[in-house]
Amino acid sequence: MHLPDSLSGWLELLESRHAVQIQLGLDRVSRVRDALGVRSDAVVITVGGTNGKGSTCAMLEAILLAAGYRVGCYTSPHLLRYNERVRIEGREVDDQILMDAFRAVEEARDGTPLTYFEHGTLAAWWAFCRAQLDVVILEVGLGGRLDAVNVLEPDCAIVTGIAMDHMDWLGDTREKIGFEKAGIFRAGRPAICSDPMVPATLVDHARAIGADLKLVGEDFGFSGDRTQWTWWSKGGARRGGLAYPALRGANQLLNASAVLMALETLRQRIPVSMQAVRQGLMLVELPGRFQVLPGRPSVVLDVAHNPQAAGVLSENLSNMGFFPETWAVLGMLADKDVEGVVKLIQDRVDHWMLVSLPGARGLSAERLEQRLRSVGVRGDILRFESPAEAYAAARKTAGEGDRIVAFGSFLTVADVLAAVRAARH
Repeated sequence: MHLPDSLSGWLELLESRHAVQIQLGLDRVSRVRDALGVRSDAVVITVGGTNGKGSTCAMLEAILLAAGYRVGCYTSPHLLRYNERVRIEGREVDDQILMDAFRAVEEARDGTPLTYFEHGTLAAWWAFCRAQLDVVILEVGLGGRLDAVNVLEPDCAIVTGIAMDHMDWLGDTREKIGFEKAGIFRAGRPAICSDPMVPATLVDHARAIGADLKLVGEDFGFSGDRTQWTWWSKGGARRGGLAYPALRGANQLLNASAVLMALETLRQRIPVSMQAVRQGLMLVELPGRFQVLPGRPSVVLDVAHNPQAAGVLSENLSNMGFFPETWAVLGMLADKDVEGVVKLIQDRVDHWMLVSLPGARGLSAERLEQRLRSVGVRGDILRFESPAEAYAAARKTAGEGDRIVAFGSFLTVADVLAAVRAARH
């Protein structure tokens, strides 16, 4: 079979090959992992959860890079380029490394079917093993127990916020979803949860397998004033006088606390100084997570696409100060809880710019409007064919002191971010 000679060709091949994008189960992925024949001595930290995974990975990466370690970081989905998913030493890997990695997995799989995400996960692992890293950070794609990332053994696992999302796959209660997330925990190894309302199923599973469970508010936590914060753990460790993370939003101290707990449990293998912690928190960046762009009108980009994340976004918007009008560029996927998201944020929005998203799961602007109307949204609703088109219209109409918020999906934020970048060049 002729294999692609470009990254775009590889991505098209992987997308076309497997009709079912999500296929839970680890047997196939485990077989191909073994056939790849690569191994790493790196410390592996796996991060799962519904919301907060990306921020947690970004903070871990920034702190460990500041401490001088060679770090690999695998996250998903990407906003603009697939290369964003695989970073080595803080930089996106180039196309050639990804193509070599895809080819290695292709040869190792020897006919075993893999989904797009499974193939990509194993390719990232191959690239990390070849790079001889000190630490590898892996973000779970969906759930935990049956996610492809879970075939890679963690030395420490973090579960962030747990909320109702992907219910067709993970279950229709927080208890069921919590059990799936807890599947990344391992016997005798640190298992950290930063959800303040932890489901009993997660705790029960961690204790049943003998994981070293650490819960926020019980085993570690934080306190702070307007200028700085302090992290503490039950073992007596304290890190005080910390500046707030560069990532904006009220929930980031929960994520940062879990990061410091993870580093505390791993201190014998990867010691990290207070200076590295401070520097990492100060420099961390993550596009699309309550990202406020410079200039006026104020533009906020947030990938919030479930009620818990929308609640956090609403709270963060309320803390921004006064804006005469807020214009929402909203596009969502059909399988998301649109009504739950809108209910939590509608009081912050004056004008709705609804957009159609592409693909089989994309929701049309017309259907999105029907779902908004069903929860009592009144007044100014306009429809557009794309997020970029809606954003351009919002910029044209909004006053200089107004605010534009693009949210609802990675696809929505990606299209607006691409338009913003194109306008700058």
